[in-house]
Amino acid sequence: MRKKRDPRIYTRLTHPLVRDSRDEPFRQAGWDEALSRAAAGLRAARGAFGLFSCARATNEMNYVAQKFARVVMGTNNVDSCNRTCHAPSVAGLSAAFGSGGGTSSYAEVEETDLVVMWGSNARFAHPIFFQHVLKGIRNGARMYAVDPRRTSTAEWAEGWLGLNVGTDIPMAHAIGREIIHAGLANHAFVRRATSGFEQYERLVEPWTLSLAEKVTGVPASAIRELAHAYARAERAQLCWTLGITEHHNGTDNVRALINLSLLTGHVGRHGSGLQPLRGQNNVQGGGDMGAIPNRLPGFQDILDPDARTKFESAWDTVIEPHYGLNLTEMFEAMEEGTLKAVYCIGENPAQSEADSEQAVRRLRALDFLVVQDIFLTRTAELADVVLPATAGWAETEGTTTNSERRVQRVRAAVTPPGEAREDIDILRDLAARLGHEWRYADSEAVWNELRSLSPDHYGMTYARLEEEQGIQWPCPDPARLEPTYLHGRLWADDPAMRGRRAPFGLVRHDPPVDLTDETYPIRLTTGRRLDSYNTGVQSGGFASPLRRGEYVELCPEDAESYGVVVGEEVRVSSRRGSVLAPVWVDTALRPGLAFMTMHFPDDVDTNRLTIEANCPIAGTAEFKASAIRIDKLPVATVRS
Repeated sequence: MRKKRDPRIYTRLTHPLVRDSRDEPFRQAGWDEALSRAAAGLRAARGAFGLFSCARATNEMNYVAQKFARVVMGTNNVDSCNRTCHAPSVAGLSAAFGSGGGTSSYAEVEETDLVVMWGSNARFAHPIFFQHVLKGIRNGARMYAVDPRRTSTAEWAEGWLGLNVGTDIPMAHAIGREIIHAGLANHAFVRRATSGFEQYERLVEPWTLSLAEKVTGVPASAIRELAHAYARAERAQLCWTLGITEHHNGTDNVRALINLSLLTGHVGRHGSGLQPLRGQNNVQGGGDMGAIPNRLPGFQDILDPDARTKFESAWDTVIEPHYGLNLTEMFEAMEEGTLKAVYCIGENPAQSEADSEQAVRRLRALDFLVVQDIFLTRTAELADVVLPATAGWAETEGTTTNSERRVQRVRAAVTPPGEAREDIDILRDLAARLGHEWRYADSEAVWNELRSLSPDHYGMTYARLEEEQGIQWPCPDPARLEPTYLHGRLWADDPAMRGRRAPFGLVRHDPPVDLTDETYPIRLTTGRRLDSYNTGVQSGGFASPLRRGEYVELCPEDAESYGVVVGEEVRVSSRRGSVLAPVWVDTALRPGLAFMTMHFPDDVDTNRLTIEANCPIAGTAEFKASAIRIDKLPVATVRS
């Protein structure tokens, strides 16, 4: 019998930690020593530095963090876990509309006629959003689910299209072709508001329903049904998550879905829009605050000289007139030896990056690593200096921004333990040691500085955010609220008011990089479970009646073929590494498809299997499509 493993419990950081050499253990230090050591290490790495910001911390923290990178360290090398999940959504939406946010509000999902959940098990991964979907269904909306697995979300759908992993573009192109051939395209909107339709029409022409069936594995009749339902709906919401973005061509996948909205006019209207569902409380806000390598706060392009001049004047600095390295590129620079120091705030890339063994090796190669967090994560264990911070959801004041672009206040409810300090205070004191005196009385002072520089946020004072219980950006006027949806300009009669046309994305099918073959015959896809969160550092310490630990999930046919049963431990191997994991049998899976999560890396490190095949536009890795094999162990053991 396999001994049941208890989850690792991460204890709260309460005091700064330093180590005198990489070969020695941490010792407790005072704040003055820890900050002085951090400052000295970062000062020595100026010109070879990167900052990882935190999608769980406040907007104010992210604003100050990216300012630290650009002003104190003189670099645009700043990014966050947005790169790991929804960077393709931002890139795709920006290319089409000039803005990287979802186009609709949650309330509109309750009032729409059709919801398409594409690559998203929202019932588990986004349970709050899914409550809005259920209200929409109760109000008469129809729902379709496009997903390789028959997920818990798909159980609520009128139709489930179980496509093969990595065939989203053929599916989207076939839907687009069918809409055109059935005479259901909104040609008035296409002529008024888009560009590139003729090229798009030629691009999708080969993707007949029969060819799409062969490539995607979805019956032609089901593809046709979804095409007609989406095009005929008066209002429709197209929603996606990491099943679309975590591919080597994630941005192309997003563009393929946006094309369908342009073809039918399902964007820029109340109830019709595009919803990339964000998994963490402030992954949208981190990007909005400029904690990304190519945009200043308010999503202002670093290459725009007017934008740079505005920030340079406010910050009394010179901003590098080029894009910085994104998270993926920073890890590659570690390998090359050109990135020598990292300041990591609230992220755990040692366990969240694809090909985790490689990620750890690269982090170890750094000359200097500072980690600022609430727990001693596996990443923090590699650091030279560890700084204990506050929990952004309960111990600090500020704001966050959710998937619908809604900025909301968060408030300190409890006192942080021990000597843990506010993230902003830590950044401010570290900046002072490096020659920059920033005088922020509180988080509101930071927010007001952001408002003065970001037109999209200018109308959002703290008082107004409290009064309105949150406000969606853009909000440029303190006396007015904008519509809940974006890009209504595309429907304006006056061409001048319509502005820039939204271009169709001319993207082509590109299968997964990690091909299945006789040696690695199983396609592994990854995702989330309802009871757990990311790498489990926070959620693993709390009991859940739903939690059973990590398993490799197989369909009944594959389990029978391998001669394995539920609870039996097997070896799961990819071209990068292997792990031991017990088996779970799930009828939601089809033959040749396995499923695992990243929630229990201390027990089963799934990311030892995943591949660092990155989207060339967004830098996101292909977590959703690894090739694996299952090996039965010589002496089968069953988990008790």
